[in-house]
Amino acid sequence: MSDRNHGLGGHFGAPQLMLLSLLVYGCATYPVTVEIEPPPAERKVEPHGHISTRPGRTGVVVAAPHGTCDPRTGDIASEIARRTGFGLVVATGFTLETGSDGRPLLRYHVNRPTEGKPGHGPSEDRATPGARRVYEAYERHVQQASAGPLRFYVEIHGNGRTENATRIEIATVGVDHAHAAQLRALFELTRDAHLRGNREAPRLDVRVEPADPLFYAASGTKRDGILRRPERALHIELPRAARRDFREIYTVILAEFLAEALALRPLK
Repeated sequence: MSDRNHGLGGHFGAPQLMLLSLLVYGCATYPVTVEIEPPPAERKVEPHGHISTRPGRTGVVVAAPHGTCDPRTGDIASEIARRTGFGLVVATGFTLETGSDGRPLLRYHVNRPTEGKPGHGPSEDRATPGARRVYEAYERHVQQASAGPLRFYVEIHGNGRTENATRIEIATVGVDHAHAAQLRALFELTRDAHLRGNREAPRLDVRVEPADPLFYAASGTKRDGILRRPERALHIELPRAARRDFREIYTVILAEFLAEALALRPLK
């Protein structure tokens, strides 16, 4: 889960593209399949987790920094990257403490240089040397996937907040009010076009900053983390419905939306 208005890798061998089926540990165990060409120096960052990358379109990256604790976000980011040609970064693990039910009580945030409790606001985050090392490694991987200046960056997150169960929230960087309204309309048109052929899938609402108020505004990551780097960024918070029962159709919707969003307004 991302910071409130207030979460892959493994061991690689041959340098060619490989299809890796990886088991993710933390909140729960889910298979995540990602096609990856590892950089020569790919290695385990910390005992607590892994980060993997796949280069794609120069300057454009989709990432899942909480691929374990935000279930299925690694799958979603991977499929978006496959459909769009975006570079890919997925981080898994990085849990520091777990409860008796296996859920994380403390984790590295990965996309910013702090650790804290999942679901708590950035005011409760704590900067530590380990969190800084993990963040710096994540930033390097994002730069590797970008293969140049980071121009358009997308993060995929998930949350189980009851009040957010029927909506998608998109925090932004480099987007003004009018642009946000255009992005909202684009998402709604894309969603409705796909849902006409799937009556069972819920019609999830969408809110886009700064045109709409958000609960998950990614304030900590904008202030101290990776969202300081890109020219433009979309930080997407998905409810459970979009990540579980209706993941396939909403992944297609997101991929199409993001491809069109990139072309909606030219980058500088």
